[in-house]
Amino acid sequence: MSSETKLREQICRCGASLFQRGLTFGSAGNISCQSPDGGWLMTPTNASLGELDPARLSKIDAQGRHISGDKPTKEAHLHRVMYASRPKCEAVVHLHSTHSVAVSCLHGIDAHDCLPPLTAYYVMRIGKLPLVPYYPPGDEALALAVEKLASHHHAVLLANHGPVVSGSSLEAALYATEELEETAKLFLLLRGSPTSPLTPAQVDDLKKRFPQ
Repeated sequence: MSSETKLREQICRCGASLFQRGLTFGSAGNISCQSPDGGWLMTPTNASLGELDPARLSKIDAQGRHISGDKPTKEAHLHRVMYASRPKCEAVVHLHSTHSVAVSCLHGIDAHDCLPPLTAYYVMRIGKLPLVPYYPPGDEALALAVEKLASHHHAVLLANHGPVVSGSSLEAALYATEELEETAKLFLLLRGSPTSPLTPAQVDDLKKRFPQ
């Protein structure tokens, strides 16, 4: 079995897992991975992550041209700017997961850092989470706004839309996306209650112990 075949199957397994656990729904969300030949494998447009076919994944070459498989997601530009801005990026996950989207809709949220450091694993896997202003899905202006942040942040939150998370592997991107969603859920559950997030010193210590 070739490495590309294995990667195709891994993307489909991850998509099914996200769908079965309610982290995506309908045809929302998309996944991409760097392919062995320097291009990318990407989930197609209007495809349910719960029913992906390995043979029908979109294949994009290193110049960004669609060369095989179904038509790629209209949000492919979000993935491309992450890869272009982050040399170690090997995978990108974009979801419309409920709690993360809910946080992105809150009035008065800190656009420089949407969620407080409630847990060590959030700091280790996400760090700071900036908010990208709202643009319609598929709009090139959205890609440009993400590009401005991507070199300094491997995860961003799109206003009224959802998270975009890159990783050094598909597993790393997936785990970080899940950690973001769970932290968003905790944040919403705790709203209105006194909380004790990690202190700046504790956050700095974690960053030194677990550099991203």
